Amino acid sequence: MNGMKALSVCLLLSAATNAFAHHSFAMFDMSKNVTYQGVVLEYNWENPHTHIIVKVPEGRDKETVGTWDVEGGAVNIMSKQGWTRATFKPGDPITVVGHPMKDGSKGVSLFYVVMPDGKRLYHDIARPAADGSAPPPPPTQ
Repeated sequence: MNGMKALSVCLLLSAATNAFAHHSFAMFDMSKNVTYQGVVLEYNWENPHTHIIVKVPEGRDKETVGTWDVEGGAVNIMSKQGWTRATFKPGDPITVVGHPMKDGSKGVSLFYVVMPDGKRLYHDIARPAADGSAPPPPPTQ
């Protein structure tokens, strides 16, 4: 029985370590803001992170053409900023401002989305200051 308890504790600790480890933004260039204008292919409203798959067509900035995985926060965090399960559907036009991957792969950390009416929906960590200005980027290490 002691062996089973020890195994259970090890599994719990391992899961907790993995949960904390995956929340790093170190893979994104948080000092760089890039605008991606395209169409929503998928909108995944699920934990641990929401994802918007965006297709940027030819004729846009060459750096942004292609299919991008835009990673947002957890459902509860995003909902505090006004996001819902129905914010986007496939085929919707979208303008995303985000932080690209440092390695150049097609992943983006969400900064904010500009809605068709001009309203901005922010990712919780990127909430604007009280005067509406964008927060400064986090310090680099």
